[in-house]
Amino acid sequence: MFTTPSPTLLRKLLLLDALLCTVTGAVLTASATPLAGLMAIPAPLLFWAGAVLFPVAVFMAAVATGAVGWRHAVGLIILGNGLWTLASVCLMLGPWIAPNALGHAFIGFQALGVAFITALEYRASCHAGTLAAA
Repeated sequence: MFTTPSPTLLRKLLLLDALLCTVTGAVLTASATPLAGLMAIPAPLLFWAGAVLFPVAVFMAAVATGAVGWRHAVGLIILGNGLWTLASVCLMLGPWIAPNALGHAFIGFQALGVAFITALEYRASCHAGTLAAA
């Protein structure tokens, strides 16, 4: 368990988040059609969800390496991750798509993963003085 998060921990979490976005984006864009058949999620949705992750990953990496201003950028990343999680849950529960069990599991698993890393980023940012603790 993390006892004293630091800016170094936050930077590592942001780099991990960027890496996960890149890998997920690559898998979704390269395999949208076969994944659509397996999960009953429309291929264009998978493709564009993956494509959106590439610029997000670049932004996260730029923030983590100090190429972009720190304070507001970290808050924007945390907000974006929270919105991604919320949108994923809404997508599963709403009428827009009809994923099968594997599709629900995929959406749910990635939403939990994003929520988990977001919680870690938020905790680290509060302790690093990037965001005010709530």
